[in-house]
Amino acid sequence: MDPAPSAPSAAPHPDSAQSEKQSPADPHRRKVATAAALASAVEWYDYFVFGIAAALVLGDLYFPSGSSSAGVLAAFATFAVGFLARPIGGIIAGHLGDQRGRKPMLVLALTLMGLSTTGIGLLPTYETVGIAAPILLVTLRVFQGIAVGAQWGGAMLMATEYAPEGKRGLYGSLVQLGVPIGVVTANTVFLVAGAVTSESTFEAWGWRVPFMVGLLVLVLAWYIHTRVEETPEFREAERTLAEKEKSQKGAGGEGGNSPLRTILRHHLGTVFLAGGSFAVNTATFYIIITGVLDYTTRELDMKRSAVLTVSLCVSLTQLALIPASAALSDRIGRLRIYALGAAGLAVWAVPMFLLIDTGSLLWLSVGTFVTSCFLSIMYGPQAALFAELFTAEMRYTGASLGYQIAAVFGGGLAPFVMVLLLEATGTSMAVAVYIIGLAVIALISIKVLAGRASSR
Repeated sequence: MDPAPSAPSAAPHPDSAQSEKQSPADPHRRKVATAAALASAVEWYDYFVFGIAAALVLGDLYFPSGSSSAGVLAAFATFAVGFLARPIGGIIAGHLGDQRGRKPMLVLALTLMGLSTTGIGLLPTYETVGIAAPILLVTLRVFQGIAVGAQWGGAMLMATEYAPEGKRGLYGSLVQLGVPIGVVTANTVFLVAGAVTSESTFEAWGWRVPFMVGLLVLVLAWYIHTRVEETPEFREAERTLAEKEKSQKGAGGEGGNSPLRTILRHHLGTVFLAGGSFAVNTATFYIIITGVLDYTTRELDMKRSAVLTVSLCVSLTQLALIPASAALSDRIGRLRIYALGAAGLAVWAVPMFLLIDTGSLLWLSVGTFVTSCFLSIMYGPQAALFAELFTAEMRYTGASLGYQIAAVFGGGLAPFVMVLLLEATGTSMAVAVYIIGLAVIALISIKVLAGRASSR
């Protein structure tokens, strides 16, 4: 199996663009990789605090009703709105990022995320301003979705396009670490806020504190804007496109090809295959960090602080597993590792919920830990895999679209679908079947991508 698939006649061999003249010094590589990882971590922290708050307090504060399930569904629907907005951010930032550069789009995404997250922390509740409260909450959540949709491609490409030859997977995984770091940080801040306030105080204002940390994102945006250079691969692609446009105009042709138009005309199948391969990962992830939090505290009467602690500890294990799986993918191939993770999620879905349903904190930990291992196996090589599907001049657009399609149909709807399935069937096995179905789609998509790679 080829180390990385590509769109037909589009993508170069992995790391082929890493020429000697483009290779920056190692200290600058490390600085860029660190900045990209931090950008991912703070962006995902801001995004995840909403998911935790949706499971704990937002339903009662912004969508009051006589049913606790209805309030949670409304809060999770608002959570899902952020995912529906992510492709918008991916399309806009991808198009401009392929034309203007990775760095400015990353800075813009961080700024938008910082402002919208802080705005949620300052937002008055339904009791104070009535219907305006949920409307403003949804609006700010949309801005969060646009921001994270724009961020991932920029941070991922800043890392992978600066990577030394043969280490693109490892460098890309540093950005992927932003997800568990964001989860750990968000859970920690909520745990601290809950520990230092009473139940009534937490619902009154304690839940707002984690959102105010979003202001720190603006500091990082300024640092990247002033201290980090554009990637060498983009600069090379920019020169190539400029020469191509010049020759086309000289020959009387049309210049200024749009990366988005190129993707939609020639590589849309690759985009959908990328999305199909990843939907199970993002869906399962949001089920165990958000859906399970609601399920265990509302249906199984488990303590909020205990479940948050389990989620925090499980996420810590990903800090080792993600780079390990990415480094292994640099040696034996992205798709082999990726497929192993998807198959593991399919096999483990039923046992995971059987363990969770015991209501035991120990078995909850075991069930979600094993799931987290399979998620990490997939997530580690995913940044490099998606980057290698497209050439540099269309990479931001193509990779972002593939990722955000998965986010919409996987992650955004997953907690909402989980509540609906539980309400309709009364059993968590329905959620397990949902995960298995997405895993089958992932394995089929991976098989097709592997076939395309081997036919090159």
